[in-house]
Parts: sequence; structure tokens; C-alpha cells
Amino acid sequence: MTNTTALLASAPLGPLTLPNRLVMAPLTRNRAEADGTPTPLMATYYAQRASAGLIVAEAATPNAVGQTYPNITAVHSARHVAGWRQVTDAVREAGGRMFLQLQHGGRVGHPATSGLTPVAPSPVPLPETIFTPGGHRPAVVPREMTAEDIRTTVADFARAARNALDAGFEGVEVHSANGHLLHQFLAANTNRRTDGYGGPDAGRIRFTAEVTEAVAAEIGAERVGLRISPGNTVNGIAEGGTEEIYTALVDRLGGLGLAYLHQVFADPDDPVFQKIRAGWPGVLIANPVLGEQPTTDTVRRASERLLAAGADLIALGRPFLANPDLVTRLRLGAPLNPVRDRYLMYVGGATGYTDYPALGQETAQPSSSSNVALDGPRVA
Repeated sequence: MTNTTALLASAPLGPLTLPNRLVMAPLTRNRAEADGTPTPLMATYYAQRASAGLIVAEAATPNAVGQTYPNITAVHSARHVAGWRQVTDAVREAGGRMFLQLQHGGRVGHPATSGLTPVAPSPVPLPETIFTPGGHRPAVVPREMTAEDIRTTVADFARAARNALDAGFEGVEVHSANGHLLHQFLAANTNRRTDGYGGPDAGRIRFTAEVTEAVAAEIGAERVGLRISPGNTVNGIAEGGTEEIYTALVDRLGGLGLAYLHQVFADPDDPVFQKIRAGWPGVLIANPVLGEQPTTDTVRRASERLLAAGADLIALGRPFLANPDLVTRLRLGAPLNPVRDRYLMYVGGATGYTDYPALGQETAQPSSSSNVALDGPRVA
């Protein structure tokens, strides 16, 4: 049995007491209906993983123009709320707890998917193709958001947070990472505005801060987390002044009383991580850097290094994707299931989704024949 005492210890999070410090990170899986409504298959998937201390459900859009890829989830209609309620009921019955990530894609979107021209801080297109119902297509130039667009979007996030609680979630995570809309406002290469939402650090952090503050005012700060990815260049992002921008963001939001701050790809030796930990007064969730095929030992070692460096909770993606009983496997030191063909992450259906076996249920698993043209979006 491995030494996972710290990782498997209980921990407080806002009004919750988590049974362990393992968080299932939000993972885009493209299993929703075309309109963004969660499906019964999704309820099965999340209930299988209910032993996580906390599940942060995959990115859900707060409005129609925020949609990124086909068959991702949403939370801006009564039908979406009813669909998510089936998921949260299943997870709660299995003993779990869930937050919902709220994500607006910004320029990471396409009219072929949403029927709408994407919006962004500035009219700077994504420098790569984007996955649509018809396959990969060139990105379009987004429409620069007006002051009214910004006010409306802030209100949409707050409304989506209320919808999430109505759907049975314990709270929400505001997504300001991985090159999506809020991160686009933080980054110098995607935010070329000259008004109060651009320019110096105080302007670039303003939209993320206003969204987070509005969501906290709507449902209570103790039920709100914020996800960031300092220095991440995914989706064509170049922040410029990473340390300064996140120092300013932490300074503005540190006194709000949020449930947590969630840092993607955290490295305990990185000065930015260290500065964020020193400046953030509350719970810090850290997502370690792991390889394509993490093992029990690499997960444990990376997680325990982050806990020793000051993280309070550890968010894991691929290990939870392939191991519905990840907590048990880490407790016993048992081998992890390998993550199967990337194609299966996004194609819909149970294969590569709900058919990963728990310990003692291992059987030969089918493989797909990868299709590069349809390999879908990145895991969020």
C-alpha cells in the first residue's frame, strides 16, 4: 500500500467537507445533445466517479454564443437545468459532490456550430482550425465585444450560476483559463482594447474579476471557484507579463472569500505558482503536469509534491477519465487503466467513456481506429 495519507485525508471546502483531497478536473467529452442538454449516459459517467472528493463537471456555456464545439454542455435554459439535475441526482445518490464549470469560448467558436459569430475582446481570430459538426474548419474573425456585450455576458454568467444551483450543483467554477473568453481578456495578444477592459493589468483583469464578482454576488462566494492557467499558450494565447497579470488578479479577488482558486498545470518549482500560493488567502487547487499515460506512482508523487508546496486539493483529469475508481486505486497502489485512443474522448457513445473497468472488472477493451480529421477538441 502506498503512502497517500495526505492525499486521501478529508478537507474543508466552503460549506462542504470533502472525504479526500482529489478533485476530478473538468473534462470536455462531447456527450451532450446538440443543444447542450446533458444525457443519461453522462449521469452514469459522473456517478461512476463519485468517490472523488469533488467533481468539477465539464465546461457548460452560459449563453448560446459561448459554445465552442459540437455536443458540449450548456446551462442557460430550463431544458439544460433538467438534464443536469439527472446528473447531480445520480452523483449525490452515489455519495458524491459536484461543482459545474462555466465556460464561454469567446473566439474559440464557429457559426457552423453555434449559428452565431463568435465574440472576443478584440477581432483577433484563432490561429488554427476549429472542430465543427462538419469537421475542422478555418477559424472566423470574432466580433469585438461592445460595452453592452460585456455587461450582458457578465449577467449571463451570474444567471448560469443560479441555474447550476437549481440543477443541484454545490457551486460553480468560473473558467478563466486555456484560451477561452476570460483568458482572452487577460492575454496581451488577444486583448488589444484601449478602453477600461484592456491596456494595463487592471484593465486586462477587469472582465474576469467582474464575472467572478457577479457570480459570487448571485450564489455566494463560498460556492464559487475560479480556474486559471498562467503561462498556458493553448488556443494561441500569449499573455505577456504572466506574473504581473496574475498577481493583480489575486490581489483583486483574494478578499472575496471564494471557495477556491484552481491553477492548471501547476509546477511547485515555478515562481508564478509560488507567488500565487503566497498571495492567495484561501483554498488552492493545483492540477499537476502528468504525461499522456500517468501511472499510480507518477500521480501520487506529483500530487504529494504539490501538497507539500502548499496546494490544498489536487485536480486530476486523465487519471479520472480512465479510472472511475481512481481513489481506490491510489489507496491500494493498484495499477491504473491506460487512457485509450484519443479519438474516443470526443466521438460520443459509451465506448471510451463509461466502459473503463473498476478493479476486478478488467476485460479486453475495444480500440477505435483513429481518425485525425475527427479527433475533436482538446480536453478542457
